[in-house]
Amino acid sequence: MAIKQLAGIGYTALKSNFTELERPYKLNFAVTLLCQSRCLTCNIWELKPKGELTIEEVREFARKNTSFRWIELTGGEPFLRRDIVDIARAFYENSKGLYILTMPTNSLCSKELVIGRIKEMLDIGIPRLSITVSLDGHRELHDKIRGIPGNYDRAIQMFKSLKELKKAYPQLFFVFGYTMSKLNEGQLDRTYEEVRKDIPDLRYKDFHINVGQISGNYYHNENSPDIRPDGQKVAAEVQQFIRKREFDVGIIPSIEGAFLKNLVYYAKTGNPPMRSRSMEASLFLDSFGNVYPSIMWNRKIANLRDIGYDLGAIWNGKDAEEVRLQIKSGSEPKQWTACEAYQSIVGNVPGLIRTKSA
Repeated sequence: MAIKQLAGIGYTALKSNFTELERPYKLNFAVTLLCQSRCLTCNIWELKPKGELTIEEVREFARKNTSFRWIELTGGEPFLRRDIVDIARAFYENSKGLYILTMPTNSLCSKELVIGRIKEMLDIGIPRLSITVSLDGHRELHDKIRGIPGNYDRAIQMFKSLKELKKAYPQLFFVFGYTMSKLNEGQLDRTYEEVRKDIPDLRYKDFHINVGQISGNYYHNENSPDIRPDGQKVAAEVQQFIRKREFDVGIIPSIEGAFLKNLVYYAKTGNPPMRSRSMEASLFLDSFGNVYPSIMWNRKIANLRDIGYDLGAIWNGKDAEEVRLQIKSGSEPKQWTACEAYQSIVGNVPGLIRTKSA
């Protein structure tokens, strides 16, 4: 079953190189904006969300949109939704080609709750479940950026618990998610060395890197102090990280390698290395049912409640076509985040074997 689903996502990604897709295969879905963190890089935690999609509405959406092969359930803190397992099950039961489900966690829910729900999701039968444990610095720095004393130690314990769980579930994958910002410039290597004291068999490939950005429809930090780091410093730090990182053979390690190398280009120039596939391969859905091209593009296309939860009602509509024209003309917001970059890379096969230089 996993081989069939892997082949399916591979075929769809390859197809996106040559033609516009009829439906998206990647869904970025913020299941809730509730969050216990007090991050200096993001204002989601300040929101008081009301009227988020119910599990019944999520099930209706899953029933009417069955093309998803890759789903990211994010937040806020996704594990704050008591029905998070039911959400995962709804997509798995309806998108028969679903290969991978990815989720982040800030590790502030109890370890027992998170590991228990991850185990339940693994038992559903999803071929690949990938968890990102947020970690933005060494102990003092991470706790400062996240605004919660003791958050670093909880992240370390979460990672260790995932290592134990993987012994029984080989389809489980997990990494630390490190977001580079003004607040942790030049601290990646120190962070790695400090974490290695707690996890001796840690490898550089156990870290996934992103760069903090501004987003009005996701992070809600457009009116806050600019947290974006110096591009040249980011480029130098990522290049050093790439030299130390071990790359395994395989499709996913190749995509991650291409993402990092193109991240250097983006950091140096401020320009995306290739056009996105927003509103073609993927979309961003917020917890209230609002559809956007991406997490960085504050252009609302529709609300699920107004279109009967069926993306078919808008996918070839005027707004979606205008978004695609803007992308083709190079006038979309400048971004390079993993949520959208992976679809760009696999939708541009040369991006796997060559990258731009700056």
